[in-house]
This record gives sequence, structure tokens and C-alpha cells, in this order.
Amino acid sequence: MSRTTDRLRRVRLILAGFAVAALLTAGCTVPTFAPRVESAGEPSAAVAPPGTAPTWRACPEVADDLVGRGAPDMRYECARIAVPRNWGTGAGATAGPGTGETFEIALLRARSTKQRDRIGSLVINPGGPGGSGVDTAVFLSFGPAFGGLPPAVTERFDIVGFDPRGVQRSSPIECISDGDLDASFGYDPDPRSQEAFDGFVALNRKIGQGCGAKYGDQLPLYGTEQAARDMDAVRAAVGDEKLTYLGYSYGTLLGATYAQLYPQRVRALVLDGAVDPRQGLVAGSESQAKGFERAFTNFTRWCAANAGRCPIAPDARAAVTSAIDKARVSPVRGDDGREATAGWVFYAIISSLYTEQGWQELARAIDRLEGGDPKDVFRLADAYAGRGSDGHYSNLFDANLAVNCADEDEKPSLAQVRELQSKWRAQYPLFGPALAVGLLGCAEWPGGRDPYPTGAATGAPPIVVVGTTGDPATPYEQTGALASMLGVGRVLTWEGEGHTAYPQTACISDAVDRYLIDLTVPREGLRCPAR
Repeated sequence: MSRTTDRLRRVRLILAGFAVAALLTAGCTVPTFAPRVESAGEPSAAVAPPGTAPTWRACPEVADDLVGRGAPDMRYECARIAVPRNWGTGAGATAGPGTGETFEIALLRARSTKQRDRIGSLVINPGGPGGSGVDTAVFLSFGPAFGGLPPAVTERFDIVGFDPRGVQRSSPIECISDGDLDASFGYDPDPRSQEAFDGFVALNRKIGQGCGAKYGDQLPLYGTEQAARDMDAVRAAVGDEKLTYLGYSYGTLLGATYAQLYPQRVRALVLDGAVDPRQGLVAGSESQAKGFERAFTNFTRWCAANAGRCPIAPDARAAVTSAIDKARVSPVRGDDGREATAGWVFYAIISSLYTEQGWQELARAIDRLEGGDPKDVFRLADAYAGRGSDGHYSNLFDANLAVNCADEDEKPSLAQVRELQSKWRAQYPLFGPALAVGLLGCAEWPGGRDPYPTGAATGAPPIVVVGTTGDPATPYEQTGALASMLGVGRVLTWEGEGHTAYPQTACISDAVDRYLIDLTVPREGLRCPAR
């Protein structure tokens, strides 16, 4: 398989975002896409001051660096805009951290040379927080053969991706060392002894103190409401009177926040992989533990029914549990000297559950680990973590932690976390303890809080909320909850596996395409089959 094709076939992982609960460093979300394999080119351009039109320049190098080439019949242009660090309302408009200062927001526009009857721009957010919309716009431009957008959409819209504040090219927040990230991902996902638990508390405290020392009272400025206001600046920068938007996973929360702030400026929003904004940190973490257990059970059933493709059949759960237990006492050492500890094995499992195609990869990785070869485990886990072959991480988790902890005003105590670890181990044995101790990330975060709104989008047109019944990261139950909260949500269901649905099947694509292009809302209760 070519280098380009190998990257593009993973686009379903790149499209998603994070969910609602926290693992390790983030404490508030679980990443749901493979980060960039290599560093993408920087779309350098003059920065447009707030309220002014940006200057676009050709930037084919972004696609070249990301994928090795651009998509056929696509042109890529980049721009930068400045936004207030603190959009504040009321007293916050003239006082508080960041007043009078700006962040730079990086944009990329993919435009088809076959475009006709242009409607406007389709603004993209892949989730996270921490996911790059610039990267995602490039991946989506490659079309259905690689999991990208259908020609029906790309020939009517510019595809516009932006890196939200603090992410990658947009005034990135960087405060977690590669060594601390290695320690965090490699840590036992269920530290049972008090000494091991205290060690993980200390690691999260060290990370929080480092970020607090560097950014201080600026930390709350990375929250979702501020980013949603940035998105309205993006809408104005591309010249659209109203926003047309596609948000995945955390991107559904960003889109929902936008709809509450600017309901009259909404043209069409597709929110795929719904986050329930009204769930608190603890409830969201438990929901995700349940979602991953359900997805893992589906994997084990597939394994038992497909023994020829699953080398750890017939009892995949026992094989995976055994692999984690062995890694706790005698981890296999890789060629680079890194040990495949229980943490790295756990994140290989997490990574593989975001797409049904990942199930066979997981089975092969566990089988090869049993034979003394950890390469596939590291490959899966590193793709999830955003760890390059040189051991360097992107700022994915720095941004993820900053945004989620700014959003969340719930701060569980260490005793509560310890209690939940034991309780969820009994209820969700493989994923519950990790989701519980993941709460430590925000519990040890030093910054202030700036929670997003959780109400109706009164005055907005119908908003399509897409859910997948087998979704591990944003469990299907959250789909109806988000639609109900908005008051104008229309649920579209995919009876499939993995995280996010569009554009995976003809049924889903047809419904979403008609909505984006013609504003035809899917009929109430529409359910699309897995195949």
C-alpha cells in the first residue's frame, strides 16, 4: 500500500474528535482520531486584524506535507485572522485576562476546480478539543474513495478548516513535555495500590502546575465559548451571511454553543457524534466507560464469529485482559527500547475501537504481542496519542487539557476519584477504572473555569444531530439529549459501529447532503442500516 493511501485510509480516525470523559492527561476527553503522522506545513500569511477581510494565498504545501500530494481538482488556500483573546460580555468586555490582546486563527480553504452554483463555505471542526480543522479540510477534500466528502458537497461549497485557538497553528498552547506524556500514556490504566494511585496524582499535578506557571490567568481563555465566538469571526472572514457547519464529536459541542450564541446566523449545522453538554465531568466519564465496554463487547462477538480473521478467537476478552495483566509484570521491550506497558496496551485497544476496521488490527496486535513483538501495539497507541517516531508529540493533549478544564466547573476530590475507580471497575471492568482516574487531569488543573451555555438554540433553523448506535466515544444515548437541549435538533441514526457516521454509507450521505445543499431536513426517526 502506498504512503499516501495508507494515510488516507485512516481518515475516519482523523475526522472525529474527543468525547466527554477523560483519560490520563486530559481528564476531560478521549481522543478519537489519529493525529498527524508528520508535521504539516504552516500556512503562513499576513494576519487580518479583527473585523477585516483576510488575504488568502495558495498553500499546496499543506496537503503535500500531510498526505504527499493534493487531491485531484482541488486548490488549497490559507489565511490567518486575529481574534480577541477575551471576547467577554458585560464587565468582561473591558476587564479581565487577555483584554486588548489577540490570538491568531489559521484557516485553510479547499476549493474544487469543478465547483458550480456555489452556495458558500462549509466550515469544519474535527473534534478534540485539539483536532486540526486545517488538516481535516485537506483529508475531506480527497473524496469518498478515502472517506472524504462527496462531490455533491465539494462542488457546491468551499471546504474551510480552522485550527481553534490553542491548537496546532493557531497560537498553540504548549506546556506538557514529551517525557510527561510518555509517562502518562504508559502508566497503569488501573493503579490499584495507593502508592501507584498517588504516583499518578503527582504526575497530573506536575502537568497542571507546569501549564499554570506558563499561562497563568490566561488558561480560561481556551474554553469552548470563546472558540465558538472565534467561529463567528471565521464565518465573517469567508464572507458568509450565515454559517454552514460540519462538526464531529467535540465539534458538536462547539457547534451547539455557536447555535445558542448566534441562532440567527445559522444556515445549517450537522453535528455528528453528539456530546451531551448537560452531562457533568463524572456523568460524562461514566457514559463513555459504558460506551467503550459496549463497543469492546461488539468486537469480541465479531472475533468469535470470524475466527479466520481474528487470531485471538474464540475468547478475545480473555486474550486482551491477559495481555494487559502480563504487561503489568513483564512488559515486552520494543526495538527502540520502549516497553509495552499496560498503559500502552490499553491505548492500543482504545485506538482500535474507533472504527470497525480497527478490530482486526487489534486482534493482530495482541496476538503479535503475545509472540514477543510489540510493534503493532505501539503503532496503534502512538497514532492515538499523536506520538511521532522520534518520540515527539503534537500539542494535541496540551490543547485538549486546557480547553476541557476551562469548560468544566466540576472538580472531583481525590477520594471521590478513588471511590469511582473501584465502583466502575465492577461495572465496566476494562475501561471504567481508566475513565475514573482520568478525572485527575482536571481535578489537578490550576486555571479558572469558563463553562459553556447549555440551553436551547431559540430562533435557529433545524439542526441535524447524527448518532451511531455502536459509538464508543460519544455513546448513542447522547444524540437525543443534544437534539432535545437545542430544541431544534433532528436526530439521524446510523446503526453502525465506530465513532461518527458521515459520510460512511449512502443512506447517511444522502440525508446529510440534501440537508447541507437544499436545507431538506431528514424525516423524523430516520435510521440508516449499517451496510
